[in-house]
Amino acid sequence: MLTVTNEQIQLKMQKRNFHRLLLSLCTSRRLRAFKRWMKSEGIECSDTLEFTDCPEQEISVRALCDLKEGDVVAKIPKAACLTIKTSGAREMIESAGLDGPLGLSVALMYEKSLGQDSPWAGYLQLLRRQECLPLVWTLRELDSLLCGTELHKTVKEDKALIYEDWKESILPLVYLAPQTFSPCAFSVEEYFAARSLIASRSFQIDEYHGFGMVPLADLFNHKTGAEDVHFTSVCSNQEYDNDADSDNSDNNKLSKISVQDKKALGAASNGENSYIHSDSEYSSSFGDDPMMLQMIMVREVKSGVEVFNTYGSLGNAALLHRYGFTEPNNPFDIVNIDLELVLKWGFSLFSNRYCRAKLSLWRRLDFSGCVSENSEYFEISSDGEPQRELLTLLYIMLLPEDACHKLDINICTADKVGECIGMMLSEKHNIKWDGSSEISKELLLTEKVCNALLALADIRESCYGSKTIDEDMEALKRCCMKERKLYHSLVLRISERKILEKLRTFATIGAQTFQTAKKTFTRKIFKRRKVT
Repeated sequence: MLTVTNEQIQLKMQKRNFHRLLLSLCTSRRLRAFKRWMKSEGIECSDTLEFTDCPEQEISVRALCDLKEGDVVAKIPKAACLTIKTSGAREMIESAGLDGPLGLSVALMYEKSLGQDSPWAGYLQLLRRQECLPLVWTLRELDSLLCGTELHKTVKEDKALIYEDWKESILPLVYLAPQTFSPCAFSVEEYFAARSLIASRSFQIDEYHGFGMVPLADLFNHKTGAEDVHFTSVCSNQEYDNDADSDNSDNNKLSKISVQDKKALGAASNGENSYIHSDSEYSSSFGDDPMMLQMIMVREVKSGVEVFNTYGSLGNAALLHRYGFTEPNNPFDIVNIDLELVLKWGFSLFSNRYCRAKLSLWRRLDFSGCVSENSEYFEISSDGEPQRELLTLLYIMLLPEDACHKLDINICTADKVGECIGMMLSEKHNIKWDGSSEISKELLLTEKVCNALLALADIRESCYGSKTIDEDMEALKRCCMKERKLYHSLVLRISERKILEKLRTFATIGAQTFQTAKKTFTRKIFKRRKVT
């Protein structure tokens, strides 16, 4: 048996401390280089902010003194941002018809390939080669860590689409101009790395620049529902008149934007789940230069406290997907139940023809689930409450044939198709229906519907594999933050499975409240009719 002496233990500790000291010196050096670069580019950062760069952790920004709402803590020239328009590869990117994250990725890879010759060298040396997003995990890691979660299928589809982007749009550039776009710097691995940086760090700057990397602004960490500092962009119609005129002449040309890019751009333009803040609501108060971006305090922060930005009100699936981290007890978590799983449950009880007929009837009543790409699904909120559309579908699938036939006839005669289900419920439960009231969810929670919800929760739970939620929670306790992939995937799995537990609770007590809800609903309708 091998024994370890005290001298060996001390030597190991000394090596570890020396390694930490080297890391600390390196991180301090790169921060000093970044600060020198910011000064040379005209980026103004308030002395009230302090950058903390701990080894193996994200850079954080803290307040050195009390900060007040409205304080401008940073000003960033748009020219200092890395965009398609400012990159040295602009002409080649635009002549190739590349746009959005695809074009920005080429700009980023090009500037990284220049090394110290890039105007952004002082900024790029501060970035990791890639962010730890599921996008850059191996397929084996995706299958083992994300199996059953909302991300498993999505990320695998993303990887396939992004690979196609590289093959169709970037590889031809390498063949045409290998001296400018070297095979090593523009490899598929480097493209995925660039996409991970853009996904987690890019901002929408303005209409002219579009997406871009904004130095300094991307150093503020996220905290859900706790925005301290706000990134603002001021647009000007006079800005870049010449370029705007030339761009307008090409409005009818189609740019090469992948499906994945369109998803990202669509989410950004809708303000959904996006680390993009281009509001100018604070701009007029500070007399902004339209060529300048600002970071403005939107709440007070005490001295010594970290200053947070927010990427939006996102659940853990979206946070991990786009930024590579999760938050325990995230109030915006959801779980989706695919329509395919609902049909799988239906096929276990009824014939395929029966289920398809009920699904068709449900659609004729103007109901539908959430739709994303090629899938249709129903959301279960963080408190375990299912969408009304799911409850309605289950209710219809469990209706007797004679009731379905009557409902089918009502569709043809009713003025508004959406009122048919309300009319049916009013007759079944002897409720006076005035046609303007919203159907109470509780009226749909019959014993059979509640049993169906329990069955769906079990089917959805089975997607996670053989390990129980208790085993996942034990694994999380043993895991440390350094094991980022394992840690955040466990947080995501547990948060989703907790929602399924709440769905079971919702279904269990649902039937018990059915009669009470019926009486309450009847009283509301009666009072409303009496008032009118």
